[in-house]
Amino acid sequence: MAPSPILKTLLLICVAFFLCMGAAHFLGLKVPVLFIYFDTPFYAYQDRIISFTLVTYAALFFAASRDRAVVPFALISIWVTVIGLAYINQSSELAEVLNGSGTTIYWLQTAALAALAVVLTGLFMKERGSSAQRSLT
Repeated sequence: MAPSPILKTLLLICVAFFLCMGAAHFLGLKVPVLFIYFDTPFYAYQDRIISFTLVTYAALFFAASRDRAVVPFALISIWVTVIGLAYINQSSELAEVLNGSGTTIYWLQTAALAALAVVLTGLFMKERGSSAQRSLT
């Protein structure tokens, strides 16, 4: 069974976002939002690896847009990403690379992904609840 139209649309927007993010990483286009740590030193090969993993995110979210049973796996992936970014944002390794610069922009991007995760999770839970309610009647 497919998710609701609104959840499906948001999942497909995520697919487009992940593909754009992957393209930015592959091409080395350090654009905020598409490249979270846009102002840090990088190695092109690492960013290309990231670009390949973003294709798997896109594939997962596309599958979730077609089958509601896949949505929990997409939610797990986005929540793990949010937790991972939060860990990196407060890490001494990042602080060392930033040489005293702040991390506010990274936290804002992490918060935006967290907000997206909250919305997707809320829609899925609401959908799941209404689906269970329909099956009782």
